Amino acid sequence: MVACAYFAGVTRIMSDERDLATTPAWIEIEKKIRLRTPARIFMERGASYTTKMALELRGDHARAVDAVWTEFDLQKDFPNDFVARWELFQVLSQAESKSQFLLRPDLGRKLSEAGRILIAQRCVKSPDVQIVIGDGLSGAAVSEQVPELFPLLQQRLRANGWSVGVSFAVRYCRVGIMNEIGGVLTPRVLVLLIGERPGLATAASLSAYMSHCPRPGHTDADRNLISNIHDRGIRAEEAAERITNLTTRMMALKLSGTALREDATLLSS
Repeated sequence: MVACAYFAGVTRIMSDERDLATTPAWIEIEKKIRLRTPARIFMERGASYTTKMALELRGDHARAVDAVWTEFDLQKDFPNDFVARWELFQVLSQAESKSQFLLRPDLGRKLSEAGRILIAQRCVKSPDVQIVIGDGLSGAAVSEQVPELFPLLQQRLRANGWSVGVSFAVRYCRVGIMNEIGGVLTPRVLVLLIGERPGLATAASLSAYMSHCPRPGHTDADRNLISNIHDRGIRAEEAAERITNLTTRMMALKLSGTALREDATLLSS
């Protein structure tokens, strides 16, 4: 008797949900919500995925794998005029291949000897802000997001009167390489634009890791992060503004990491 009442209640709820899903008001609400997030929401219930959903998941997984294994190359992945305008050049970490980079994260946190020498030769020492581009775990994120974000970020930083160092890209890069770059160039603030680990929602999401006076020995607790930079996450204009605002706070307070928070009043709703 109790079981029958339970299943009757479940059936009634599911029926109510189906009725709600067909109303014009709900269809419009769902459309707006879907535009705000790439997450899989409002999926059909059942004992298994629908064929459409199963194929979408397999396709997204394949794109994520491809993003991890894609080899980033400065000259191939960025427009020639973009590279020339910003005088970009490329160096390597101590990882010698993509396979080694994935198996040995520690090597991605250190510059190759040739890379260290080239950076010291071509970059201005002790700039207010040093921007570095790293492939990380998604070369697709770098090639898709950086060409739009980078000029906006340069414009905003320079508008604040700060000196911006000569930027470069690091191939086979991990976040910890910020410490070593900080030891070579001693910037007041270092911004690392790096490809995020791909997920099934997006394979081309960029992160901006930031640190005040980075140096050997720093940990994640000494860094701040603005993540989820892509067309359906944090757009380039907002990302550039948030990075600039956080740089301002780092400069003023002379710190970064867990002791520093973004100004909540400046974040978009």
